[in-house]
Amino acid sequence: MSQSNGRQPGRGPRGERHRGAVTLRNRAIPTSTADQRLLDSRGRGDWKTRDAWRALRILSEFVEGFDTLADLPPAVSVFGSARAKPDSPECRLAEELGAALARAGYAVITGGGPGVMEAANRGASEAGGLSVGLGIELPFEQGINEWVDLAINFRYFFARKTMFVKYAQAFVVLPGGFGTMDELFEALTLVQTGKVTRFPVVLMGIDYWRGLIDWLRDSMAGEGKIGPTDLELICLTDDVEEAVRHIVEAEAVLSAEQEAIREEAVARGAADQQAAAEAAPEPAPEGPAGGQPGERPAERG
Repeated sequence: MSQSNGRQPGRGPRGERHRGAVTLRNRAIPTSTADQRLLDSRGRGDWKTRDAWRALRILSEFVEGFDTLADLPPAVSVFGSARAKPDSPECRLAEELGAALARAGYAVITGGGPGVMEAANRGASEAGGLSVGLGIELPFEQGINEWVDLAINFRYFFARKTMFVKYAQAFVVLPGGFGTMDELFEALTLVQTGKVTRFPVVLMGIDYWRGLIDWLRDSMAGEGKIGPTDLELICLTDDVEEAVRHIVEAEAVLSAEQEAIREEAVARGAADQQAAAEAAPEPAPEGPAGGQPGERPAERG
């Protein structure tokens, strides 16, 4: 007789997925993601009933993210390939970067997965910094790596992306694939268009990124698709200390600019108040015994 260990045929382990208080295993794990179901235009018949509820679920993800990350210290979002091997150059670089950022007083935010993300989280954690992971529901379960101190799992990419930008003072992008490119160009677009307060974007891995930088300069900027100064939004380096110094200095410059704007606003407000006070008419003098000017006492009887 075969040993089934109490398992029905065809019910081998398919992993585990968590949705808040709900745990899904084996056949209970859906074959599609929440993003896929939201963006699938073929199921329009049920949009009026389902999308209203999806809107509440999306809102709950933003509320959960804002509430959880509101007290986060200054942070840097680090991106890179989930497929990188632990002993690869980019993982070693990411671990060193995570440690250096932690020593500089930054929390490190990653996608919470393996590869470069895990290496950056490990470097930050071992250096005594706060290590944050923002996970995402995928058809293949990655899970949150063990070096994350604070984790949030998202259903929707756009809610997760908001958290990467909102709570970061800088982006550092290491070698990666489509997901890494997506985060890189979204960050550059937000900075270029002024949708976010200017913050530095650092590319690490000169050999990996050189072809892209050449194309941006020769083709994209060369044909006028972007301005020549747009390339200055990117800092390209292999030096961890240079990357961290670039972030610290950029933050100091931005803080000085914002302080100057505040001081100018205060000075302008004070000048406006003084000008208004000087332009106001003086009160007319009162007549004898508190009467009106020129009024005789007998007339007040």
